[in-house]
Amino acid sequence: MRVVLTGGGTGGHIYPALAIGREISEREPGSSLLYIGTSRGLEGRIVPEQGIAFENITITGFRRSLSLENVKTVMRFLKGVSRSKELLRKFKPDVVIGTGGYVCGPVVYAASRLGIPTLIHEQNVLPGLTNKFLSRYVDGVAVSFKESEPHFSKCRNVVYAGNPCATRVLKADRRSGFSSLGFAPDTPFVLIVGGSGGARALNEAFVRMLPLIGKLPDVHFVFVTGERFYRETESAVSAAFQGNSSRVKVLPYIAGMPDVLAASSLYVGRAGASFLAEVTSLGLPSLIVPSPNVTNNHQEANARSLMNAGAADMILERNLSGETLFGGIAAIMGDRKRQQAMASASRSLGMPESASIIYNQIVGLQRKK
Repeated sequence: MRVVLTGGGTGGHIYPALAIGREISEREPGSSLLYIGTSRGLEGRIVPEQGIAFENITITGFRRSLSLENVKTVMRFLKGVSRSKELLRKFKPDVVIGTGGYVCGPVVYAASRLGIPTLIHEQNVLPGLTNKFLSRYVDGVAVSFKESEPHFSKCRNVVYAGNPCATRVLKADRRSGFSSLGFAPDTPFVLIVGGSGGARALNEAFVRMLPLIGKLPDVHFVFVTGERFYRETESAVSAAFQGNSSRVKVLPYIAGMPDVLAASSLYVGRAGASFLAEVTSLGLPSLIVPSPNVTNNHQEANARSLMNAGAADMILERNLSGETLFGGIAAIMGDRKRQQAMASASRSLGMPESASIIYNQIVGLQRKK
């Protein structure tokens, strides 16, 4: 199969596209993949590192208020469509798959005009502007959350497929997760993650809650700060315990995140769709602090979806403090029955077969063409 993938700006759009590409390559060895993105987005670095051919176009996103810049964006979109048609005619794909971000707008639209089968994947409960626009032209839509389906009434082929990033944790190794942290097997620990870049509010709340962790004497804490916050957070933790706390581990990042997730007892952090897909695929209870600094406040909607199912608790960032953070953690880790009930609810939401569902949807679209 010859496949064009597109989507970018953030890892939340890029990694689902790569997961779909990986599934296609595993199902159909010898498939050819081309990724179209922007040189300014993260995809310009991440995709070539995966050994996937990469081409770029120039495009910017629309602003939500009337402005002269939006007129320029329309012109860039039209040029992006023209450039995309050139790339598509040259590569001759069997299908074009978009995973959100403004870059996939001209690429997927161009494919639809050329009669190439098209699919978009929406990661969040509340869809972005680009995917809402494209839903009028594409052959199929795959959504991560059931609540997203009504937003895509313009498309007849909408499939509740989950997030393909959930599939990659199927091979996660709990023992490797414990070992990588230097923990004995089955050590109960809370994994706190502020996202790929870290979250200052979460870092500060974590430091302020340290005097309280003695109330959970059997629980360990693993805090992933993000590289830019690592030194200051590690120094604060070291000062709080005079350099002697065997129950708190501070790390700038974790390379083998699926293994560590599989070993953890509770996830605490942001509500990025890809991360939540992995968490539910593993059946982890969560305490979510959604970022308020995202388009449409979509992380809060993601978090509420899990909370309404009984799989997560939520603290809004405006209510976040050392006391509320520890209180939320203690309410789950201090109640074994509640922890198990949340884990069960989380597992019921998990869709580890997501990449396979999307692959089958793609095959179905090709047959209809």
